[in-house]
Amino acid sequence: MFLMMYLFHNKDEIVIMNIGVYGLGRFGAFWAKELAKHNDCEVLGYSRHKKDNIEGVKQVSEDELVTCCDIIYFCVAISSFEDVIKSIKDKIKKGTVIVDTCSVKVYPAKVMRENLADGVYSIATHPMFGPDSGKNGVKGLPLVIFPISCPKDIYNKILDNFKSWQLEVLEMSPDSHDREAAWSQGITHFVGRVLDELALQPTELATTGYRRLMSIVEQTCNDPIQLFHDLQKYNPYAKQMRMGLKGSLDYVMQDLVSQED
Repeated sequence: MFLMMYLFHNKDEIVIMNIGVYGLGRFGAFWAKELAKHNDCEVLGYSRHKKDNIEGVKQVSEDELVTCCDIIYFCVAISSFEDVIKSIKDKIKKGTVIVDTCSVKVYPAKVMRENLADGVYSIATHPMFGPDSGKNGVKGLPLVIFPISCPKDIYNKILDNFKSWQLEVLEMSPDSHDREAAWSQGITHFVGRVLDELALQPTELATTGYRRLMSIVEQTCNDPIQLFHDLQKYNPYAKQMRMGLKGSLDYVMQDLVSQED
């Protein structure tokens, strides 16, 4: 357990990192609270709109967050990520570690490579859980991480910190992540939204399978619709997934029609 997040640049120097979270929406507030709990420290958080008190989080201005924090986690909508980075990039001091938490990885990795100044480090992460799946604790849940531009010693300390949470930490390139996520997270959110459009209702005849379908609707539709749109737009493999899903649906429907002839 870290009193703060400690990074060792060499055996004679210890740097204490102040942790910040930019964006305190549904996921951001959850993530800031988890960071505070697992690092045993106060986390600084910024939101455009004042939020209710979050345990372990001190809400500050944008300027204070950007200038005071050594590591900043960005918990903003995928579609907002580039605009946010561009709006504050000139305020970020050298040595700061920028960490995105987007549910796609190729796009934010590109944004960070193209917009962050030399000496500002970047790491791509995707905590593959949120307020619903992590409400009873995050132990054993998966988190994807990959260094975009970051010294090995700093990256390894952040990596080890996440492992200390007892997460299932997966080191995976942005392209590999998006390729796999399109057929796991992407398809889950797509099916959840489709089922939600059917307005399925609880029933006394519900089988275990039906209850699981209902749980998919609950898990995916509790998230903002913007997340669904962004998952489909910014994952370069999402269209391929949708076309494959449509092809399979068409095949099954045609098979049923052939049985009626």
